[in-house]
Amino acid sequence: MPSSFCVYIDESGDEGFTFLEDRRASSEWFVLSAIVLRKEKDHLVIQNMRDIRKLLGRDDRKPLHFVSLSHPQRVAWVQKCKELPMRTVSVLVHKKSLPEPEKYTRNPYMLYRYASRLLMERVSWLCRDYFNPKSGDGTAEITFSNRRRMSYDEIREYWTKLKNSPESSDVRIEWAHIDPAKIASVNHDQLAGLQIADCVASAHWQAVTLNQYSNHEPRYVKELDPLIYRFKTVSQGYGLKFWPSLKVLRPSCPHLEDFDGL
Repeated sequence: MPSSFCVYIDESGDEGFTFLEDRRASSEWFVLSAIVLRKEKDHLVIQNMRDIRKLLGRDDRKPLHFVSLSHPQRVAWVQKCKELPMRTVSVLVHKKSLPEPEKYTRNPYMLYRYASRLLMERVSWLCRDYFNPKSGDGTAEITFSNRRRMSYDEIREYWTKLKNSPESSDVRIEWAHIDPAKIASVNHDQLAGLQIADCVASAHWQAVTLNQYSNHEPRYVKELDPLIYRFKTVSQGYGLKFWPSLKVLRPSCPHLEDFDGL
């Protein structure tokens, strides 16, 4: 049987731990986001991106990047995303608050791999909650935005190890819906779904990151609020996963109060 869902994944921010007061610094936040939709609805993403480019007056042959747009254009894009029959899941990592940061600097892509695990746990719950036995086998086709120098074979091996290792009892991935073999990586400009995932990841990053004037921009995420995955109306821990937890982060990041209503 074919897969039931399509999942597109992109990130915003970086994985570095060099925190300086200038542009050479690493970002305080790293965000990994996924958009999830039923496979039979996947074609709607292509038309949605065409509509967005037309709305913004952009060449239909060129990919969009959220970071290169003006604020009004970004708002228009996230508003247009709400027309898609999809849900979003985001893992928001405040690197400055992580214990033992040296283990992430010693092991390239360790932070990314662990964030992908947290993301997949929640994506698998979403697939479980929305699975229709009449539409596919319940699994998801997962496409990452390709990153240079990172091996996606290693991601497959990591997820396979999580699935098969008896030491991974704390892993909460619903494996009936996640098949490590169904992982692909494609360049951002090749798939409309990856450009939508870029929009979602960047929108969340803008909501948590303070700029040089100590301001942040929560509006984009608030526009996307209807699309955030919820379990029994709760988004925290489901469509929105903070690492460390939001409770731990509140004293040092009071601007995160904007997420209280999401």
